[in-house]
Amino acid sequence: MNISAKTDIGAFRDSNQDDYQAGLFENGDAWAVVCDGMGGVSGGQVASKICVERVSEAIKRGYRENMTLKTARNLLNSAICAANSAVFTEAQNNRELSGMGTTVVAVIVVNGMAVIAHVGDSRAYVFDNAIELVTKDHSLVQYLCDTGKITEDEAKVHPDRNIITRAVGILSFVDVDFDLIEVGKNKSILICTDGLSGSLEADEMLGIIKENAGSSAEKLVEKAIEAGSRDNITAVLLFADSQGE
Repeated sequence: MNISAKTDIGAFRDSNQDDYQAGLFENGDAWAVVCDGMGGVSGGQVASKICVERVSEAIKRGYRENMTLKTARNLLNSAICAANSAVFTEAQNNRELSGMGTTVVAVIVVNGMAVIAHVGDSRAYVFDNAIELVTKDHSLVQYLCDTGKITEDEAKVHPDRNIITRAVGILSFVDVDFDLIEVGKNKSILICTDGLSGSLEADEMLGIIKENAGSSAEKLVEKAIEAGSRDNITAVLLFADSQGE
C-alpha cells in the first residue's frame, strides 16, 4: 500500500489540536491513527498527542504478519483503552488539563482486510470508483438523526454539530466501535477529522482523490480550507498499490 497524509492548522484556529501517525510494515500492510483533541488549546493538543503516540506504539509493537483479524481488533481495542487511561490520568493529575479528551480513528490493514476502530466523530471512508462512509459518528447530531428528530441536511448546519457523545480520556473507561472492510487491490481508505468531513461532501473528496493520486491528502486539506473549514484538518489515505503514486 501507499500513504498520503497531511494535517493543517486551518485558516481560523490558533493551534492544531489534530495529530496523526501512519506507516507501512515490511510486507506492505499499513496502519494509521488520527485524533482530534478537545479541552482548550493545551488540553486538546496534549490529549491527541498522547492518544496518537500510545496507539501507534502499540500497533507497531503488537503487529505480526498474517495476524488474525480478531487479534488485530483486540490489539486496537487494548491500545485505545490504554490511551484512554493515559489521557484520563493526565487530566486528573493536572488541573489545567481537566476535561481534555480526543477522538480517535485507527486502522490496521492485514492481508487485504482493514480493521477500523473509532471513538468520536473522526471518520473512516472506503473508496474505489465510489466512496462510502464506514464509521458512524458518536455525536449529538448523529443521535438526533438516528431518532428522527432532524434530517441529515439539518445535521450539516445544526448549531450543536460539534458536540460528541463519546471520546477518549473523558471517563476512566471507553467504548470502542469496530468495522471490518475489504481493501486490497481495488479499495483504499481515507481517515480524517471533522475539519475535512464537515467541509467537503464525500463525492467532492472522491473527485479530489482521483485527480491527485499520491498527493491527495494535501489537496483534500487545501480544498477544505478553500471551502471555509473553521477547524484543524487532517487526512490520511491508505492507497491500494494500483491507486497510489
